[in-house]
Amino acid sequence: MVEEELKYEVDDTYVLPDLSAVAPAGGRVRALPPATLVARYLDTVDLRLARAGASLRHREGDELPWTVKLPTGTPGVRHEISRPGPVGQPPPELVELVTALHRGAPLAPVTVVRTIRHAHEVCDRAGAVLAEVVDDRVTVGDDAGAATGAFRELEVELKAGDRELLDRIGGVLAEAGARGGSFTPKHVRALGSAAQAEPDLVAPGELTTDPSAGEVVTEVVRKEVRRLLTHDPLVRLRASAGGGDTAVHQMRVASRRLRSDLRTFTPLVRRSWSRPLRAELRWLAGVLGAARDAEVLRDRLRRTAAADPLSSLDQGAVGRLDDALAERQRQALAAIDEALRSPRYLALVDALVLAARAPRLTRRASEPAARTLPALVARPWKRLTGPDGVDGLDPLAPDDRWHGVRKEAKQARYAVNAVLPAVSGGARRLSRALARVQDVLGEHQDAAVAADTWLGLAADRPDDHELAVTAGRLAERERETVHRMRARFPAAWHRATRRRRTRWLP
Repeated sequence: MVEEELKYEVDDTYVLPDLSAVAPAGGRVRALPPATLVARYLDTVDLRLARAGASLRHREGDELPWTVKLPTGTPGVRHEISRPGPVGQPPPELVELVTALHRGAPLAPVTVVRTIRHAHEVCDRAGAVLAEVVDDRVTVGDDAGAATGAFRELEVELKAGDRELLDRIGGVLAEAGARGGSFTPKHVRALGSAAQAEPDLVAPGELTTDPSAGEVVTEVVRKEVRRLLTHDPLVRLRASAGGGDTAVHQMRVASRRLRSDLRTFTPLVRRSWSRPLRAELRWLAGVLGAARDAEVLRDRLRRTAAADPLSSLDQGAVGRLDDALAERQRQALAAIDEALRSPRYLALVDALVLAARAPRLTRRASEPAARTLPALVARPWKRLTGPDGVDGLDPLAPDDRWHGVRKEAKQARYAVNAVLPAVSGGARRLSRALARVQDVLGEHQDAAVAADTWLGLAADRPDDHELAVTAGRLAERERETVHRMRARFPAAWHRATRRRRTRWLP
C-alpha cells in the first residue's frame, strides 16, 4: 500500500474551516467521532529508522496494529505495510522489511505518541471516501505516561481521490491560516533533532563543474547502493508473497552495475576493498537472477505462444510449460527469501553502507575525471571491439559466442554510463547506441535461452506428446527471432562505432 498525504502546522487557536466546498457534486463531508490513538515506535539506539525516513510502530485499536512505513523518494508518499500482532512483539516479517536500515541492530521502544484525532472524510456521491482530513492534537512521552512535549497538526491523506483534490483541500486549510509544513512524521518531531540527523546511507549528490575521478566514483557507488537497498524491502515483500516484479530486476541490475563499475574503476579503488565487495555482489546477483529469469521466461512464453494467431498452439500444453516455470520461479523466490535473511547478506548490507559513505580510493583518484576516466572506459570498449569481441564474431557462431559479446557490450555500456557526468557529449551518444546494440543482443540471448528451455521442459516429460509438439513449435519461433537479431546486429553495431560517438575515447 502507498500512502500519500500532506501536513500542515496550526496552533491551538486554529478553527478547522468548512470543507463542504471541496466535495464533488452530490458528495459530502462526514465527521467521524473523536478517537484517541496511542502509538509506540521502535527504533535502534541511534535512530537508524527515523533518520532514514522509515518507522516501525504498534498502534492500539487498529485492526492491524503493527505498521512499517518506508520512504519512496517522494515527499509525503510512503509505502505502508501492516500486520497483526500483540504489543511488544513486532512481527518478524516487518522487522525483516527494515533490515537494510537497522542492519541487525536491536530494535526497542523509543517514544510513545498519543493523539486525539478529529477526522473528516470527503466522500463522493456513492459514499466512497476520496480523502481524509484529520485534526491531531499530539502528546509525546514514554511508556510510563510522562509527557515530554505536545503539538497540533493537520493531515490530509488521499484515499480514492486524485492529487487535484488533495491540493484543493490544502488550499482551503491554508486560506484559514494553516501553514504548509515540511513532511515530518509525528514520531520524528517527538524524537527531536537526533531523529532528523543524516541517515547512515549517504545519498548521491551533485558533482562539481570539474570533478576529480574519485568524486565520480563516489557518486556512482552511492547511486547504485541506494538503488539496491531501496528495493530490498520490496523484494522481500514479493518473495514472501510468492510473486516477482520489477523490484527483483532493479536490485539485480544494481548489483551487476556496481560490480561492473568497480571493475571499470579498478585503478581508482583499493583492490583489497573492491575485490571482496565484487565477489559478494556477484553472489547476490546470482541469487536474484534465477527468479528474474523465470519471470522473463514466463512472460516470453505468453508472447511467443500468441505471436501467430493463424497458427494456434495447444493451450493445455502451454499451460503445463507455464506451470513448470511458475514452480521454478517459486523456488527461486524462496531462495531469495532465505538469502536475504542470512548473515552473509547482512554483512554485505553493512559493507555497502560503508562503501557509500567513503569508498576506498587510490591516490590516482585525485586526478581530474575528464583526463582519467576516458582511458578507463577504453578498456572494456577494446575488449568489445577486439578479436574476442565483435571483430571475431562469426555470423554462424554458436549462441554462447554471441552471448559473450552481449556481456562485453553490457560492461562497455555500464562503463560509459558511469562517466557520463564528467566527459564529453560523445559519451552520451555512444551510450544510446550501445543501448540499441544491447537490445538486439539481449533479444537474441532471450530467444536462444527460451528455445532451449521449451525443449528441455518437454524432454522432462517424454510421454507428453502434445507438450513435445508445442515445445518444438515454440522453439522454432524463438530460433526465427535468433536469426532476425543476427541480421539486425551489423547495422546497430555500425551506428555505435561511428567516429562522432567514439572520438572521446583514447
